[in-house]
Amino acid sequence: MAADLNLVEKSRVMDSSAINRAMRRLATEIVEKNNGAENLYLVGIRRRGVPLAERLRDKIEALENIRPLYGILDITLYRDDLSTVGANPVVNRTELDDDVDGKKIILVDDVLYTGRTIRAALDQLMDFGRPKKVQLAVLIDRGVEHRELPIQADFVGKYIPTKQNEIIKVMLKELDETEAVGIYHRPSE
Repeated sequence: MAADLNLVEKSRVMDSSAINRAMRRLATEIVEKNNGAENLYLVGIRRRGVPLAERLRDKIEALENIRPLYGILDITLYRDDLSTVGANPVVNRTELDDDVDGKKIILVDDVLYTGRTIRAALDQLMDFGRPKKVQLAVLIDRGVEHRELPIQADFVGKYIPTKQNEIIKVMLKELDETEAVGIYHRPSE
């Protein structure tokens, strides 16, 4: 992102090892809360929710010897701020190869902030059917004081309370040159 060039890192809160430990813990908690991996369907929210869902899938398979179903949501057209995204938003494919009806869906995203991304994901998911249950797994939860909607994560890798003017940046090797989570701000702030 061009806007990322203007960001200054305040602190590094997770490195690759910490991310991996958090993902391992999330996988264990998901299996425990769902009494195993039967009927689980991991759905990553584009962008960084996708590689996180893939990682969770691998870790759950290692724990349970069952490979959960996996899909991808692109919520671009479901956003309530679509008019501010630009005249020609980039829309990628949603890939839900299996039916969601009756499945235990685990929505996966990198950061929970206002809750609006998750609301858009839920809207789109319901257009595909009626899951038995929908749960939310996030790597980072910025805290309830930022929520604009009554949405909470069922599984959280790390709670990082932030100020309104701070930005959490999750960098994953699948999409970025490095693997880390940092708190950033704009130099003028």
